[in-house]
Amino acid sequence: MCGIAGICYSKDAAILIARMLHALQHRGQEAAGAVSREISKNGIHFYEHRAPGLVGDTLAREEVTRQLHGDAALGHVRYSTAGPKHTAHASQVADAQPLLREGVALVHNGNLTNHLILRKELEGQGARFQTKVDSEVILKLIGRGEADTLTNRVCDALTRIEGAFALIILSKKKLIGIRDPLGIRPLVLGRVGDGYAFASETCAFDIVRGEVVDEVAPGEMVVIEDNEVRRINYASVTPERPSRPCIFEYIYFSRPDSEWGDKNMYLARSRLGKQLAREEIARGTDLDLFGDDTIVVPVLDSGLPAAIGYAHQAHLRFSPALVRNHYAVGRSFIEPTQFLRDLKVLLKHNANKALVRGMRVILIDDSAVRGTTSRLIVEMIRSAGAREVHLRIASAPITHACFHGIDTNRGELLAAGCEDLEEANERLRKASGADSVAYLSHANMVRAVRCSSQCDACFSGDYPTPLTDLQT
Repeated sequence: MCGIAGICYSKDAAILIARMLHALQHRGQEAAGAVSREISKNGIHFYEHRAPGLVGDTLAREEVTRQLHGDAALGHVRYSTAGPKHTAHASQVADAQPLLREGVALVHNGNLTNHLILRKELEGQGARFQTKVDSEVILKLIGRGEADTLTNRVCDALTRIEGAFALIILSKKKLIGIRDPLGIRPLVLGRVGDGYAFASETCAFDIVRGEVVDEVAPGEMVVIEDNEVRRINYASVTPERPSRPCIFEYIYFSRPDSEWGDKNMYLARSRLGKQLAREEIARGTDLDLFGDDTIVVPVLDSGLPAAIGYAHQAHLRFSPALVRNHYAVGRSFIEPTQFLRDLKVLLKHNANKALVRGMRVILIDDSAVRGTTSRLIVEMIRSAGAREVHLRIASAPITHACFHGIDTNRGELLAAGCEDLEEANERLRKASGADSVAYLSHANMVRAVRCSSQCDACFSGDYPTPLTDLQT
């Protein structure tokens, strides 16, 4: 999962891309990069900058943006899910995007599930790769295509790749936005000033006072040339093969103020919390017996909407008893190693002893992937003097690895480890040290999100595309 943005026909393209990436920083924090295009009387030139770290420390610096000349630009914030994981800065930069080859730049959010097969085929034809990332395979397919136009070569390349992808391509004349045939990964088209732009989420347009036009549809390629829009359906969504947007975007990944499929992320997460409370009551828990010694506490920031929804539905007191250190920037889930994830949790959170001491705490988190955050937070709440700690998860147990853009591709590390709800509850209870644990059921999770169809493979094992590399 990464954050991508592209803009054209704007004199402040590089500055605007940096700001849009600020709004998408939650989607990747290992590295940031941008490529700009300048058209002048001396010809067409591309400028590029990539660096490890956050946008504010890299692309947003004035000495960087003023070197990215031109009226069009691409930007990318990296969360590595394909290719090796690096902590060394040189390696992070080597695999960072945008990728620029022979006058075509590309940014990619998602994972290809047949890139190893394609890479081997292309290498057999003499292709030489400069990175280990799957995105470079797409550029190689485009560059080696035989069609007479870039648009047609891109269409041909799209017929070869499998998996989840949202792409933005910048060429000498065009800005192109593409979404995979099932719409697993999000991509939005909008206006910024007199030009057009693409971004992973709607929140990226708010920060530059832009206007969302609509989503790039599943299986659609949107071509912007001479500031005019042309829309091409390169693959069709049918009743037999409906779109499958990633349900984890609704649960955790997208920013709460973003909208996708006409659904606001905050409201979807609030509904997840309400469903969690309804299941609590259905299990026979008499919440009316819980008095002033019971508080509902969110794991910040992603658990906040669900906790508010739970407290409202259960008629229990909401308490911000976990304090978030807002100077500890970033999300613990997308740190590249477990050691760094643990450190980030401790750096970000602290329990307010005055609010917790002697209380029964119902701790609400959006999800439990590896279970390590849960253990650290439960220990923190207990150490602050809580009488009881009951952990509630506003999504179903994650039981399968994700191969479409989220870093859960090692099933043995998943906290639930099984599909039986009661067994998953008990496993996480033992791993976290909580007095009790309850996940939301799969059926009520889907009901709360309100998608007619979705990719929920990490919860169900129903993968929407072939896992060609894994199977071979």
